[in-house]
Amino acid sequence: MEEEYLPLQQCIHYRFSQVKHLTTALTHSSWANEQLEPCEDNERLEFLGDAVLELCVTEELFKRFNDAHEGQLTKIRSKLVKEKSLSTIALELGLNNFSRLGKGEESQGGRLRSSLLADTMEAVIGAVFIDGGYQEAHDFIMRIFKDKWPESFEVETSKDFKSKLQEITQALFKERPTYTLSGTEGPEHEKVFQVELNLPNGKKFEADGTSLKKAEQIAAATAIVYLNSKKNED
Repeated sequence: MEEEYLPLQQCIHYRFSQVKHLTTALTHSSWANEQLEPCEDNERLEFLGDAVLELCVTEELFKRFNDAHEGQLTKIRSKLVKEKSLSTIALELGLNNFSRLGKGEESQGGRLRSSLLADTMEAVIGAVFIDGGYQEAHDFIMRIFKDKWPESFEVETSKDFKSKLQEITQALFKERPTYTLSGTEGPEHEKVFQVELNLPNGKKFEADGTSLKKAEQIAAATAIVYLNSKKNED
C-alpha cells in the first residue's frame, strides 16, 4: 500500500508515517460499501479536515491583512475554501487518480465530480493532521495554497444576476420577477432543470441549467440583457 501511494506523497510533499490515514482519506463511502469486510470511509476525516483548514486559513488571513475587518476576512476565507477552490487544488495534486470509488460512482464520473474532489481534499488535510499534528497540517495547507492567497483584502462584491434583475424590475415596474420550474430532463445524476422567468411587463424567458439555481441565474441574465436593450432603444 505504501508503494502504491508513494507518487502521491511525493506530489503533495508529505510523507505519511502511517499510510493507512492516507488510504482512509482516499476511500469514498461508495467503495467502502462494496467491500465484504467493514471498511472505514473518509467522511470523519473530511469533517476534521474542514475544521483544520478553516482554522489555518483564518490564522493566515489574520496575519496577512492587518487592516481588514471581520466581514472582509470572512469573504476571503469563504472564497478560498469553497468547493470550487478545493476541487481545483485536488486536481492539481492528482487526488482524483488515487481516490477509491465504488463501481457506480466511478461509472457516473465521480472521479471528476467537484463535490467529491473537495471532500477528498478536506479528508487528506484531516489525515495529515492525524498523522503529523497541527504544525504539519498547517505547513501542508500553506503549500497547497501558496499561489491562492489574494494580494488585497478588497473582495469583489458584485451581485448575482437574480439580485440585479430584482433591483431593475423594482425600479421599472415596482414589482419583482417570478421564477417557475417548468420541467426537468435526464437521469438523476445528470438532471437538467427548465425554468420560466416572468417579468412584471409580461415578457417571459426560458432557460436550462444543471441546477435550479443555475437555470434561474441564466434566465435572469437573459432578462437583464433584454431590459438594457429596451432602455437603449428608448
